[in-house]
Amino acid sequence: MSILTRYLVRAHAGPFLFALTALTGLLFLNAVAQRLENLAGKGLTWDVITEFMVLSLPHTVALTLPMAVLVAVLYAFSDLTANNEVTAMKAGGVQPQRLMMPMLGFGVVIALVMLFFNDRVLPEANHQLKNLLLDINRKSPTFALREQVVNRIEAQASGERYFLQAARIDPRRNELYDVVIVDSNDPLAYRTTVADSGMMAFNASRTDLYLTLYHGVVYETTEDPPGGFQKAYFDKQIVPIRGIGNEMERRVTGSDRGDREMTITMLAQRVKDRRAELARLRAESLETTRATVRTALGLPAEDEAPLARGGLAPSSGGGRFDDGRLGDGLEGLELRRDHLTRRTSVDARTQQTRADALRQAIGRYQVEIHKKFSLAVACVVFVLVGAPLAVRFPRGGLGMVIAVSSAIFAVYWMGLIGGESLADRGIAHPAVSMWIPNVVFTLLGLLLVKRMGREAATMRGGGWDDLFFTLREGVSAPFRRLRGGTVA
Repeated sequence: MSILTRYLVRAHAGPFLFALTALTGLLFLNAVAQRLENLAGKGLTWDVITEFMVLSLPHTVALTLPMAVLVAVLYAFSDLTANNEVTAMKAGGVQPQRLMMPMLGFGVVIALVMLFFNDRVLPEANHQLKNLLLDINRKSPTFALREQVVNRIEAQASGERYFLQAARIDPRRNELYDVVIVDSNDPLAYRTTVADSGMMAFNASRTDLYLTLYHGVVYETTEDPPGGFQKAYFDKQIVPIRGIGNEMERRVTGSDRGDREMTITMLAQRVKDRRAELARLRAESLETTRATVRTALGLPAEDEAPLARGGLAPSSGGGRFDDGRLGDGLEGLELRRDHLTRRTSVDARTQQTRADALRQAIGRYQVEIHKKFSLAVACVVFVLVGAPLAVRFPRGGLGMVIAVSSAIFAVYWMGLIGGESLADRGIAHPAVSMWIPNVVFTLLGLLLVKRMGREAATMRGGGWDDLFFTLREGVSAPFRRLRGGTVA
């Protein structure tokens, strides 16, 4: 079997690498294209763009790796069956089920690789990508001025705003002509500067803009006297506008990690911490309830003197019957009870809201843990499903491979997303919701593997017509049996 095993591995290696490369390229380009709108106009350097693309790649690979396994198994077994190689192996005493053993081993290896990838590589890449996008979003757009248009200039450092208009701009020499600058940051002194020409320059870090104006005049309103007006001529004036820069600042400390940015160890620790916090919250809620009940019954608090046997003692609060002041004592007790009841109601709602948030967080972390294992095991499940389907319909060609693999993965992914949504809302347990797709496809694969030895490759069957006929027969068979039983 060693020769046969090497042959089968070589038959699957080429389709697997091709499918992984093609699918990753298509999905990666689609993911990058969706983000380009947010990156456009930011003036990013090539190293930032390259970093963004590299960090976006692991998320795509996590999706395409199981798909590549399914496509490779479908294509390789379909090709082997179409060339009657499976029939020749059966004639030589090799059962079709034995042919799946090398592929199951291959699937297990890919599953282990994917589990390591999902646990170590993908969370760190997602975390760094989120930090990079946050830094990019904080970056101001590329500074640019347009001719004969009122350009709005905002200084992020001070919050000041300026409005600039120039009749002509030479971008190569950074020169401006017939310049008008309106400064309305001071509500008591509106200032308008008019100049024949000017020069535009940034500082070394490209965060501050300096406008050097020549041969102009400044018009400014004054409050002394009220409604006053003054005019000042100049030959040269420098107008600094700070904090409008074009440089992207990278933060040393990143943001907090989300559930998709954690390893299995981190997620398990978060679940443990949330459960401990939930237990403390329940204990506090129980203690508050006990204190409220004791106060409502007029009993002393648990940390006070114990009750005398043989009867109930009055409360140690405002309800004490001292000096015969019965009315005052009862009124104080009622006020205390009413205040405590309102406070307990507010505390109960707050504790319930906090408990719900903790349970949702626990469910979300558990979903992510099970998802990492479930997606890895899917590589083995797809081998069980893909091989017998390819043997059953060998002449569908590449179109059959694409259609069947797309349908299987679409159903699997919809089940995974639906299960995640149910688990996040607390409707289903995370373990159940995340493993249902694998269980369903595993049962289907085992059923197909059991029938795998009954199939025989011919030059006439196994095409699209055979697939449609099989589907039609499978759907109509229960109705025919029901109709026959009714007539009988």
